[in-house]
Amino acid sequence: MLRYTPILLALLYGVGLYLFSAHRTKKHLAEQSVELADPSLLPILQRLAKALDLPRIRVFVYNVPQVNGLAAPDGKIYLTRGFLDKYRSGEISDTELASVIAHEMGHVALGHTRRRLIDFSSQNALRTALAMFLGRILPGIGPFLANAAMSLLMARLSRGDEYEADAYASALLIKAGIGTEPQISLFRKLDRLTGGAGGNSPAWLLSHPKTQARIHAIERNSEKWQG
Repeated sequence: MLRYTPILLALLYGVGLYLFSAHRTKKHLAEQSVELADPSLLPILQRLAKALDLPRIRVFVYNVPQVNGLAAPDGKIYLTRGFLDKYRSGEISDTELASVIAHEMGHVALGHTRRRLIDFSSQNALRTALAMFLGRILPGIGPFLANAAMSLLMARLSRGDEYEADAYASALLIKAGIGTEPQISLFRKLDRLTGGAGGNSPAWLLSHPKTQARIHAIERNSEKWQG
């Protein structure tokens, strides 16, 4: 039993760290955000809500200049001020912004934000077990290899979540009568809007799939569901 103690401790540490991080994130977002109240976006939000038989969809604006959307651990949907600035300057449309909201709603609906607790805590336990095993075979570099292997695994799982959220967004946009073209057109602008972060990195190192691969997946789903 004692030989499993480090793994159990790593698992508990992972759970505790995730819960602490989620609490701190929730508190920070609450302090730095306000509910979206732009009347020009109300019609497009109503279309998404109607497609889901919801009375309304609440979206919050996170006051940072970066261009991003996120689904918080408590299920709230956020757009950054940077994204709203791009919309107000005419660089992106209301339907393109709706595709971001639909994507983040996908993360919530598919349980990705809740699954992070399991992934994060399991990652710590697996990393510890793998480091112990590899440390016996390759002293000195075992922990390094364990960290690298778990980073690759988590990146792959994260990419899977992004594809699933993209597909959810496509289905919702089609049901709302918006279609997937705004989703695709936004992705074509994404590298420019975000500064091309990660654009030259190998796909297997990225937490998000390559933009062109995401576009191809959306096009395939669109043809299948609308064809």
